[in-house]
Amino acid sequence: MLQQKTKMNRRDFLKLMGAFAGASVVVTACAPEQVPGPDPTRVVEPPVNPTGVPPEPTLPPVALGIIALSRMAYGARPGDFDAFNALGASDDERLRNYVSQQLNPDSIDDSEFETRYAAAGFETLHKTQDELYFDHIASNPYNSNDDAYWDWYSKPAYELVDATFLRAVYSKKQLVETLADFWHNHFNVYFWQDDGVPMLASYNRDVLRAHMLGNFRQMLEAVAMHPSMLYYLNQNNSSDAGPNENFARELFELHTLGAENYFGVQDPNAIAKDANGIAIGYVDNDVYESARALTGWRVDDDIYEYEDGVEKTGRFLYYKPWHDRFNKLILGRYIPADQEDMKDGRDVLDLLAYHPGTARFISRKLARRFISDTPPDSVVEAAASTFMANLSAPDQLKRVVETILLSPEFKQTWGAKIKRPIEAAISMMRAVNADFTKLPGGIAWMCGMMGQAMFERRPPDGYPDVKEAWANTMSMLYRWNFAVGITENWMDDEEQKRVIRTDIVAQTPAELRTAESLADFWIPRILNRPMTDADRQAVITVMAQDYGTQAELPQDHIDYVLPAMVEVILMSPDFQWK
Repeated sequence: MLQQKTKMNRRDFLKLMGAFAGASVVVTACAPEQVPGPDPTRVVEPPVNPTGVPPEPTLPPVALGIIALSRMAYGARPGDFDAFNALGASDDERLRNYVSQQLNPDSIDDSEFETRYAAAGFETLHKTQDELYFDHIASNPYNSNDDAYWDWYSKPAYELVDATFLRAVYSKKQLVETLADFWHNHFNVYFWQDDGVPMLASYNRDVLRAHMLGNFRQMLEAVAMHPSMLYYLNQNNSSDAGPNENFARELFELHTLGAENYFGVQDPNAIAKDANGIAIGYVDNDVYESARALTGWRVDDDIYEYEDGVEKTGRFLYYKPWHDRFNKLILGRYIPADQEDMKDGRDVLDLLAYHPGTARFISRKLARRFISDTPPDSVVEAAASTFMANLSAPDQLKRVVETILLSPEFKQTWGAKIKRPIEAAISMMRAVNADFTKLPGGIAWMCGMMGQAMFERRPPDGYPDVKEAWANTMSMLYRWNFAVGITENWMDDEEQKRVIRTDIVAQTPAELRTAESLADFWIPRILNRPMTDADRQAVITVMAQDYGTQAELPQDHIDYVLPAMVEVILMSPDFQWK
């Protein structure tokens, strides 16, 4: 990494990085030799192991605060670990108090974030759903062939990306932010979905954030009626003349029962029923019948022009002329013909939201996010029981999340997950106390190169939440380069006047002058725990270069090498675990 100003050569550096990866010193063929930045003397090399993640780690236990801040939050900012420990005299008390605090976000003083949010001067995020549609779609003031048209059209969505990063890095309401990410992936909508890009800001605020700690049945209907989802899964053109099954299929497979409760192509009457006569799982015919039940659920957008009763408001519209009025059979429940407006569709949502299979599927996904890639059945069943016991409760989802976070299983796992790319990027910015108001575009671009561009998952299944999806060469390579960009202040967008600053030297006590003392300050500062002796020695060696590990270092050496030492800690597998 430091070839011209020090005596450490490329192979020696790779040996040190190999200590973190636990692999022999062999450079993989896919590893590039150099990733240049503004300083041509700096070379960024990947660790030897192309994933950076041992396949079956055996990790020592860590403090409960580390587990809590790695899963309920996007990692710790300076002072967060101490603040967690101040919440009680025992681990159980501290965890209960932290969970209670995070599940009651209105009680949290979030003034630092609010000050930054105000300073960002977002132009569109305050707008109502009606205003977003009118200003940016129905009455876009620019010619549709001009760049200005598309800039104005997409501005609310781009501002949502900026605001989401800002919240994730600075808001003290960290569980809210991790849940907002969870639910967007669960009810995924692609950023550039046709016709309604500006509405993404409303979908995030008025549907996902508004219901994430509320009632699942209410959330499900809010999703089904929002223009973002109606456009994305083609529900907007589903009529009795041609029912579109896209939304209906994902409603079953991704939003509620999940593939684990799918019985394939079978006679629906052959599926076992529960005590209430409801099928224990679904078949293709249930999807087709549900698509019929939801016909006429569309957007009031006059896409075909001159339709009676259709205007251009961008609101949800139940368009009765398009509804299939005849009887249906869904999950063993007979739905009669000619029910009142929207009742067919609402019956479908009731059947799904109140189904025990949905309770287990949602609970498993939440447990996967907060505990491990393969969560224990015990916590899944406990959360599903809470889900079913609170079907009508206004805080049903809050209670389910609480059940998971206070479970014994939450406290007993470490290293069963790795950070996804966006989590890694945000946790790096939090760990080094990066300073920004609006992020340079390169941040979101780098997340995309890691494989997880914000809100840009094209398939409806959302970004995967298991380590196998992210422990690959390209994703890890860009994590390492992101660490360099953040610590070296290479990410500024001068044209847009967007700046992000990290001053590693200024955050380091001036009296620390040796490689050992600097490493022993920054390792716990970033990880909130020690490294193994071998890994600590590797960090010290990077800092010392050709000086002794306890020798007093000259200031120019500290200024130049200290950011690189911090990068090594950020690149280590220790930083990737959850």
